[in-house]
Amino acid sequence: MPEAPQYDNIADERAIRLQKLSILEEQGVLPYQPASERSHAIGAALSEPIGQTVAIAGRIVSKRVVGKIIFAALQDLTDKIQVIFKSDELGDSFKLFLKMVDTGDFIEVSGERFKTQREEESVLVKQWKLLSKSIRPMPDKFHGLKDKETRYRKRYLELISDREVFERFKLRSRIISYVREFLNNQGFLEVETPVLQTLYGGTNARPFTTHINAYDMDMYLRVAPELYLKRLVVGGYEKIYEIGKNFRNEGADQTHNPEFTMIEWYEAYVDYQTMMDRAEAMYKFIAEKLFGKQILPTDQCELNIDYAWPRLTMYDAIKKFAKIDVVKASDKELLEICQQNEIENRGAATRGQMIMDIFEKLVTEKLIEPTWIIDYPKEVSPLSRTHRVNPDLVERFECYVNGKEIGDGWSEIIDPRVQRARFENEQASMRAGNEESHPMDEDFLEALEYALPPLGGIGIGIDRLVMLYTNQASIREVMFFPIMRPE
Repeated sequence: MPEAPQYDNIADERAIRLQKLSILEEQGVLPYQPASERSHAIGAALSEPIGQTVAIAGRIVSKRVVGKIIFAALQDLTDKIQVIFKSDELGDSFKLFLKMVDTGDFIEVSGERFKTQREEESVLVKQWKLLSKSIRPMPDKFHGLKDKETRYRKRYLELISDREVFERFKLRSRIISYVREFLNNQGFLEVETPVLQTLYGGTNARPFTTHINAYDMDMYLRVAPELYLKRLVVGGYEKIYEIGKNFRNEGADQTHNPEFTMIEWYEAYVDYQTMMDRAEAMYKFIAEKLFGKQILPTDQCELNIDYAWPRLTMYDAIKKFAKIDVVKASDKELLEICQQNEIENRGAATRGQMIMDIFEKLVTEKLIEPTWIIDYPKEVSPLSRTHRVNPDLVERFECYVNGKEIGDGWSEIIDPRVQRARFENEQASMRAGNEESHPMDEDFLEALEYALPPLGGIGIGIDRLVMLYTNQASIREVMFFPIMRPE
């Protein structure tokens, strides 16, 4: 067996591994196999009795040589196990593994299950096979993967080296499956609507534009699926939801990414009170499935959520947490409050917009325990039904936990005349400089004229939902590949 080349630093290692690759091929070893003949995933192998022969496969995440014995850790999706190579058992095959196989390589081994004197679960290798040769060193070999930019750009490296992050993203998939399970059990139908749209709408946001060569026309990436979902309710579907990507041409921060995953669901014949009931039940259902009880993890403690969450009007929330009575304050006084607190108003500084901006700046971070904020100013909610008691407000709600909004919904406008008037107000706001104003959508208004039943709707950011249940402060920690500037 030729001697394996030696290296002194990380810059050399790729070249050295390529040399090993050449040596392996010269020896007739196929370094990239078409398939594995494993009999068990590692998690399943760990359940087999001692003495059972198993064939397992995975990535080598550590390798340690002690005399004529090699201890390696083999990891797959399900778990990690120690595999032990002995010189007197394997002969030349032992030398091949010693000199030519590195951490990061995928291998298959077969052998007997046993426990070491330290009770460590292990497999004594009788045969092994190289499945795929890694020609770059693993990140933890040289001080780990600590730089955030690298972690986000090359998430696959972090997943290899940090099992906690790996498990967090598995948890994300479980959370999405529980959302589906809850709604499916409630009789909802999952549907799909266009991502490419001739006119964006469904929320106040700036869109991304693109161009369709086949039709030689500009289109938008959707900012929300709402208006298409409502068209389906007009068509007769009474309980529907969609989980998919939305795109908003806005800034990126701890809770925002221009591309994100969202669920929206709609239910006919109900209002915003019923929507809050159902959403609260879903949040508790997910917690129960994840943790076995209705709690949320926080930095300080487990937050109990097993009670009826309070419903607080926006005006009362501002009065309680910011000590400002917006009902009694004049427009001039509201503007002075905004200026004193360095609150920038989006578009025209209408009374409703100023109240909304004051709430977002001075109140939201204080909403730690689950709280429903209800009854919003009409000017900031172009798709929400007018409040049945106070015509200056709409029947809108948002859910806040740990100072973050994790759901936004309302009783829907079903009168096409009212919806047209709201869109016209939005056009005035757009002319005043609010780039997030809602556009006029004549096709949607035509659909409403065929009659929409009483309707409740809600939108929940899946990424924020995952942040909530995994106790993460940044949205980038729960997205595999957040948007980054090119290197």
